[in-house]
Amino acid sequence: MNVAHEVNLLVGEIERLGTRNADGQTSVKFGVLFNDDRCANIFEALVGTLRAAKRKKIVTFDGELLLQGVHDNVDIVLLQN
Repeated sequence: MNVAHEVNLLVGEIERLGTRNADGQTSVKFGVLFNDDRCANIFEALVGTLRAAKRKKIVTFDGELLLQGVHDNVDIVLLQN
């Protein structure tokens, strides 16, 4: 899979699992995304895909690296729908 394709899949999964915030943006907790069975089957390297999407300004989240457990409550916000 190429990065652009994985980022597009990530957007779909954030829309599926996330909720709209007060600004009308879709957000999902990292723990929800990481622990979802469908995401686990799609993404070989979820954190790498998230970082690529952040570099392309498709999503935003606090920090550079997200780790399971430690960062489960970090919001991943979809900037582009």
